[in-house]
Amino acid sequence: MRVDLTGAPQTMLATLYAKALDADADKPLLGDALAKDAVARIDYDWRSTSITPRNASGVTVRTVHFDHWAREFLAEHDRATVLHLGCGLDSRAFRLDPSPGVEWYDVDYPEVIALHERLYPSREHHHRVAASVTDPAWLEKIPSDRPVLLIAEGLTMYLTEADGVALLRAVVAHFPSGELQFDAFNTLGIKSQKINAVVRRSGSTLHWAINGPDDIVAAVPGVRPISALSVFDAESFKTGVSGGYRLMGKVMSLIPAMRMIAQYHRYAFLNDVPRTAISEELLHGEADQ
Repeated sequence: MRVDLTGAPQTMLATLYAKALDADADKPLLGDALAKDAVARIDYDWRSTSITPRNASGVTVRTVHFDHWAREFLAEHDRATVLHLGCGLDSRAFRLDPSPGVEWYDVDYPEVIALHERLYPSREHHHRVAASVTDPAWLEKIPSDRPVLLIAEGLTMYLTEADGVALLRAVVAHFPSGELQFDAFNTLGIKSQKINAVVRRSGSTLHWAINGPDDIVAAVPGVRPISALSVFDAESFKTGVSGGYRLMGKVMSLIPAMRMIAQYHRYAFLNDVPRTAISEELLHGEADQ
């Protein structure tokens, strides 16, 4: 099938290709056979992604990390809602194979969801939502009777700060409890986007810089940080990339701004009082700056 995507949605093809290359590796990190099959079915010049067998692990270790965090949450919540925001062509719902008590929602642009539907099978308790994650209308339709796990891998940096904060606030207001799990770039990461080959070739623009958990705690009332760490400190990076990448991580970690250029964030929240409708402020993205 022919694929014609531009901007941020195009970056998901690089991520997908990295997972397909990983599936062919001698010692795969993910072993995602669905990604490999999807790449085989898509008519696309994969060389344009800048992903090769040598650098694919630099992409897949992020997915390994969020798979691990998601499994930890689901192990403690056999009845939950998962919001996989900016899901792209990830097959995480199939890799993690959650219990029947979990309602899973993959959310992305309509053209991305249409492609997702063509490439991957359907499964019970798995829902595809064709919408921009910053459009408040889709969240209103999600039942709010269970703990929620928000997964946003490779998303926050493409949002404006106002939209990103409004999205997190709305999710926290909509559900009784849960976790927010996402990655982020700091200010240096946003300013360095011109040397990011995947971003540059897609014509995308990065916006939202998150410099640490204090940024989120101050902007999203009610959240409690569980973990906020440099990508270079994550176990998936230490064990999943080549020696050259590990050496690069050690060198970059010596410089504070570069050590936190890319981060993994995890927050919990618990609403102690019954919730009513989400406020107009949260629904319409009027986040405080």
